[in-house]
Amino acid sequence: MIKTIDFISEITGKIAAWLFFLIGLIITYEVFMRYVLNMPTIWVDEVASITQIWATFLASSYALKHKNLIVIDIVFRDPFSISRKLSDTFSLVIIIIVSLITIYYGFDLWLHSTLKGHTTDSFLAIPKWFTQASIWIGFTFLLIQSFVEIFKVWKVPPPIQKERIT
Repeated sequence: MIKTIDFISEITGKIAAWLFFLIGLIITYEVFMRYVLNMPTIWVDEVASITQIWATFLASSYALKHKNLIVIDIVFRDPFSISRKLSDTFSLVIIIIVSLITIYYGFDLWLHSTLKGHTTDSFLAIPKWFTQASIWIGFTFLLIQSFVEIFKVWKVPPPIQKERIT
């Protein structure tokens, strides 16, 4: 089960990476259209923003899995110490609490927009549920990965890290 959840986090991270790459492409397209051809588009800003929202929320579980979130290890350097394990667990419990709250309210907002048929106030009029779904979906992946990380803190020995030479 843990391998499956880790695999899903890897997939969401790769999707997020490709979405960020896509954002770069469409913004480059907009710069070319606007400044070279003097024909700005009406869709790039909104599509780039929505894509960035999805990419950010999808990347959260990947970042947690790879410990790429903010980590302060000055006091708790020894990964085998009980204080480090408690500190990591406490951090993950906070992430779980925030994720649960965000999923609850995010899903409620998404459901409301879906049932009411709300759209963006733009020329494209994209349904708001599409953007709002990214919130509770991304935080659901983050929540599940947080439980896996708590299990790893207590059951899986951390890899031995080489000291950095600065």
